[in-house]
Parts: sequence; structure tokens; C-alpha cells
Amino acid sequence: MERRWVGLDGYEVVGAVRAGRQVLRVRRNGWLVADCTSVAEVARHVDLADLCEVIELRPRRLPEKIVQAGTSSHHR
Repeated sequence: MERRWVGLDGYEVVGAVRAGRQVLRVRRNGWLVADCTSVAEVARHVDLADLCEVIELRPRRLPEKIVQAGTSSHHR
């Protein structure tokens, strides 16, 4: 799963590979702003305190078979 951070004003930071080197890609409203080689370089474009990591949750699986609850034989 890809790690991704979003900030104010449409900023997004994701990890990427450019020319065989890992970079932090900064985008704003979908447009490329910069490929940064350090967090300090990212901080020149966006306030790091405004970034929030996006954590995608997997959908819950539905039970394969719905089990009907019964009553105990002690209560008959």
C-alpha cells in the first residue's frame, strides 16, 4: 500500500522513483510541484505540520453464511 500525505490547499505528498532514485513527489491539485530528495526540501513547498497521512482501510468482509441465533434449551 502506498503511503500518502495530504495538506491544506490541495497539497499531496507521495513517494516515487525518478531516474532510479527515491523522491518525495509534491503535487497541488493534481499538478506536479516538485520531486524532493529530502523532507527539508518538501518543507520549502508545504508546511509539514499541515500534512496528515492518509490511511486507507480495507472494506470489512461480509460473513459467508449468516447464522441464525437460537434459544437455549434451558429456557424452554
